[in-house]
Amino acid sequence: MTALVIPTKIKEKRSGDFLLLFSVIGLSFIGLLFVYSASKYSAEITYGDKFYFAKKHFIGLLLGFTAMTFGCFFDYEKYRKASIVFFTLSLVLLCLVFTPLGYENYGATRWIKIAGITIQPSEIAKICFVMFSASYFSKNPARSKTFFGCLPVLAAGGIVCLLIILEPNMSITVCFGLLTLAILFAAGMKTSHFIILLVPAALCVPLLIIAEPYRLNRLSAFLNPWASPKGEGYQLLQSLYALGSGGWFGTGLFKSRQKLRFLPFSESDFILSVIGEEIGFIGLIFFFGLIFFIVIRGIRIAVKSKDYYGYMLAVGITCVYGIQSLVNALVVTGSIPPTGLPLPLVSAGNTSLIVFLYSFGVLYNISKN
Repeated sequence: MTALVIPTKIKEKRSGDFLLLFSVIGLSFIGLLFVYSASKYSAEITYGDKFYFAKKHFIGLLLGFTAMTFGCFFDYEKYRKASIVFFTLSLVLLCLVFTPLGYENYGATRWIKIAGITIQPSEIAKICFVMFSASYFSKNPARSKTFFGCLPVLAAGGIVCLLIILEPNMSITVCFGLLTLAILFAAGMKTSHFIILLVPAALCVPLLIIAEPYRLNRLSAFLNPWASPKGEGYQLLQSLYALGSGGWFGTGLFKSRQKLRFLPFSESDFILSVIGEEIGFIGLIFFFGLIFFIVIRGIRIAVKSKDYYGYMLAVGITCVYGIQSLVNALVVTGSIPPTGLPLPLVSAGNTSLIVFLYSFGVLYNISKN
């Protein structure tokens, strides 16, 4: 009788989470469509080319897909040793904002301009911070169990928050603060230590608002936008008009009225208002369903990761995307005071688009293991 021989080890080739990739690519093309829709009127009036913003966004997509391909196939484990270098470079870029290379727009200096190319360092700092935190905790996971063990990550997040708030950019600062807390929680920080951090973090928000008069004005407009319908309350009111006009089923693709130079930043920070106006409440349910699906796939990849570094990296990337998407939706719907923040993968803004597509490439790479 022939014995059945069972190999002790079978080498399995994993294909990765294609559902994540398809969802991300699909959402990014939806973004291109609505960037064109939201900007075509203002682009034609301002630049004489209704495709002006759409063409820029398409170039960002091509660069982003190239970065995503690199992220998909380059061994993510190799980022571990270089993470401190990447994070240091991101700090240097943030500091360059305050040099002659800094580019000011709408009263804030949040970009650097080199050879005609504009870069937003705060977007790059997010993924670099995630890599640094993942590398730090993966070297010794027990570090998260002590407050002093968490201090390096806290300090790194605090430095980035300080540099970003000086630009000033409160929205990204808040997102970065939430990201830091999320990473510490995922790493296994003790509940008592986590609560101790939440108290000063919560107190910082009103202090930051009080520190700048324009933030107080925005808070006042949030509480009662009708008090200044042509001033600080204007943008929120126009956003609500757009969402309200959409009704259940929307006005139809390319048929938004608020984008006709009523709603400022309709192709970037407030693109969700135009989307809601054109596809309606039912369409937004499916739209947010896709965003939620991407977050769920990211969490699933993190949970199934075979190594701690991959787990922390997947958690960080998913949290960056989820937190920023949530904050943008809350701003656009008037749930929190209005502030400038792009909707990831959808809003115009090539730095954000390229960094997020690259990050999802890395996330897919993790799913292959």
